[in-house]
Amino acid sequence: MRYTENKMKEQLLNEISMNTSRSSGPGGQHVNKTESKVELQWEPAASEALNESQKKLLLEKLGHKLTPAGILIITCQESRSQFRNRALVQKKFLELVEWALRRPRRRIPTRPGRKAKEKRLQQKKLHSEKKQRRKNDF
Repeated sequence: MRYTENKMKEQLLNEISMNTSRSSGPGGQHVNKTESKVELQWEPAASEALNESQKKLLLEKLGHKLTPAGILIITCQESRSQFRNRALVQKKFLELVEWALRRPRRRIPTRPGRKAKEKRLQQKKLHSEKKQRRKNDF
């Protein structure tokens, strides 16, 4: 991993805010006493770690995951430990941002091969013959 990527990740992690709350689901007394659920909030439009083109790309790809106010919210309550959930939600966040910033590869158009053309023409011929047989029956 390069130095600039690490620096950007550090900046992104400094921009997020995290809230904790009681987790839902089974767990007995433990779940009623501890706040193990972690909720991460981040506003991509106000990010200083990203340039304008990165923000635009991120907003396009993550638009459906943002609230009407433009805030990305990610929650994690997989573990009984708040510390573990905090680490998991940060990992999810960084993976999501990395995925959103990845530019799609340009498709190189290809032409069908000789065998594919022959197969298509053979299928057309069979279909045509089938239609001709139906026509002659009447």
